[in-house]
Amino acid sequence: MRWCEKSWATSSHKVIRVVKREALDFFDLTLEELEQILTPRFRARQLYQWVYQRYTDDMSEVTVLPKTLRSELAEQLRFDTLTIVDKAISQDGSEKYLMRLQDGHTIEAVLLKMKPQKHHDDGGIAQEARYTLCLSTQVGCKVGCAFCLTAKGGFVRNLTAGEIVAQVWQIKRDHQLPAHRGINLVYMGMGEPLDNLENLTKAIAILTTEEGLAISAKRQTISTSGISSRIDKLGALNLGVHLAISLHAVDNETRQQLIPMNRAYPIESVIEAVKRFPYDTRKRVMFEYLMIKDLNDSPQAAKRLVTLLEGIKSKVNLIYFNPYPGTPFKRPDRARMEAFRDALHSRGITCTIRESKGLDIEAACGQLREKAAKG
Repeated sequence: MRWCEKSWATSSHKVIRVVKREALDFFDLTLEELEQILTPRFRARQLYQWVYQRYTDDMSEVTVLPKTLRSELAEQLRFDTLTIVDKAISQDGSEKYLMRLQDGHTIEAVLLKMKPQKHHDDGGIAQEARYTLCLSTQVGCKVGCAFCLTAKGGFVRNLTAGEIVAQVWQIKRDHQLPAHRGINLVYMGMGEPLDNLENLTKAIAILTTEEGLAISAKRQTISTSGISSRIDKLGALNLGVHLAISLHAVDNETRQQLIPMNRAYPIESVIEAVKRFPYDTRKRVMFEYLMIKDLNDSPQAAKRLVTLLEGIKSKVNLIYFNPYPGTPFKRPDRARMEAFRDALHSRGITCTIRESKGLDIEAACGQLREKAAKG
């Protein structure tokens, strides 16, 4: 897109009018990019604060800006990056969103309530509710994991940085969460995040901006199926985010059955890339291990996992397989999960069983989207 600029001055500000074929997606703009469009520069910071911290998308309401400028911005910027078209609410407080993009494709995002709000006897808030957002980075996915419903629809395209950011903004606005409220982000929804690294990196820059949503990189986790070369590239960027590896198996034969990409990036290459990844010595690398009955949940698998993670400061999350119609895989029982966890604990590896959320609303990736597609 080629821009031609025309500037003029009023008594209080200078506007640079950007003449173009279509409006700019506000959520795709970093603060620095917005400052190149607006002068004086502090107008960009004001707009960022009103949109991201007051959830304003109607320029006529941004009264801190001059009226003439508000009129111009209404023409030059758009905020309808994506819209919420459906929402399912679980008994455990989880909420799954179906969102439609400008081109008509749909993606999913999930709000997980990790801890409920607690009150003092006098009614005051003793503890704020804690939330985690699970975000999508692609429409569909190239990885093709055998257990994932998202893979059934194939890969369509990468999400833009703005489409990643807008998921957070829409959900926070839907709940009217205060700007200062801490919230965790995990990029482990639809798609492989490292397969869209450029747009994801820009989205993280926007999300961490103090004048915007101000979500610290320490509260953001990138989950990958194990693209070794991209793990190295992410490490070189030194963003300060957490790393999570979707491991799901302890030998290449089983992992290739679950994750075909393992042929190109076998377990050994993934583990070596993790060892090269720069992380704070106080942090642990997260390993996600999806437990599937009679496939990867044996005591022998637990022993091999201990050996595999030797020398890595790690934490293992054991995840119940989240069933969906038509899948051949089954959910393991609680005793099997606990035995696997205890085997890791006995060898000094931090391990937790992630309690499944949203089973009553079909919270596995792709289920709400698939249901909507089938009408």
